[in-house]
Parts: sequence; C-alpha cells; structure tokens
Amino acid sequence: MRKVNKVNFKKTLGKFTTGITIVCVKEDDQVYGKTVNSFNSLSLDPPMVLFSLGNYSSSIKNFLSCKYLTINILSYGQKNISNHFSTKNPISKNINFLKGKNNTALIDGCIGNLECKLIDKIKQGDHIIFICKVIRVQSKDKIKPLSYFNSKYY
Repeated sequence: MRKVNKVNFKKTLGKFTTGITIVCVKEDDQVYGKTVNSFNSLSLDPPMVLFSLGNYSSSIKNFLSCKYLTINILSYGQKNISNHFSTKNPISKNINFLKGKNNTALIDGCIGNLECKLIDKIKQGDHIIFICKVIRVQSKDKIKPLSYFNSKYY
C-alpha cells in the first residue's frame, strides 16, 4: 500500500469498471449535458438515484437551478456522445433528443433513460452530490452498455 495522492488515487479508482451516463437539464429550450460515471442507485422505495459533478463543471449553475433532469445510460455505440459531453460547454445541436414529460431531454439510443426530480444537493470536497427521485424510466434489452475501465471505453 502507498500513501494516497491525486495520481495514485485516480489510478486506483480507474480499476473500478463503471457505466457511462449523460445527465441533462433543459433551460429555455437549451439542453446542457455532462458525462458522468459517478452514478448510483440510492433507494428502491422511493426510487432514488444520485450522481456528482465537480464544483467547477462548465454548466454547474444550470444543474444547481433545475427542477427536473434526465440520466441517460449510454449504449456501446455512443462513445462519441460520451466524449462530446465530457468537453467544456458542449453544444447540443447535433444530438437527437426525445422530449420527456417535464420538459426534459432524453438521449435517443440509450440502454436506459431516467426522468428525475431533483430532491437535494450536498457539497462535499470538490464535488456536489445531486440526489434525485426517479419519476419515469425506460430500458432496452437488445443492446450492450458502454463501460469504462482503466481510462478506456469497452
């Protein structure tokens, strides 16, 4: 075991395989999205999930002020969408969005989509944890997920 620092902490956490999501909020017909792999289920009753974004994320103000959002679980063929939304201030013009019930934006072609109501925000360290109640879900069984391990997509 080594003493923890940013480099070996990040390298060790990279050994944990995760799925990839895009979290989206819609404000004045503009969609703001961020690539997120820090996503977890929190509760079955009521259905709740959580994710976190960095305090200095490019659209953090939009996420902090939203009431509703979507979490889109990417499929294997959506690596380009993951890369797009991992950039600073990504433009959402070339992304095919479906409209959710609460004026939300769902990404088409995902293995799963969750429409959520933001319940709470907790600032810890250099991130903000967003706690959400899941209102609607959809999933597809015939396509494979996009996963991330050791700084590579699989």
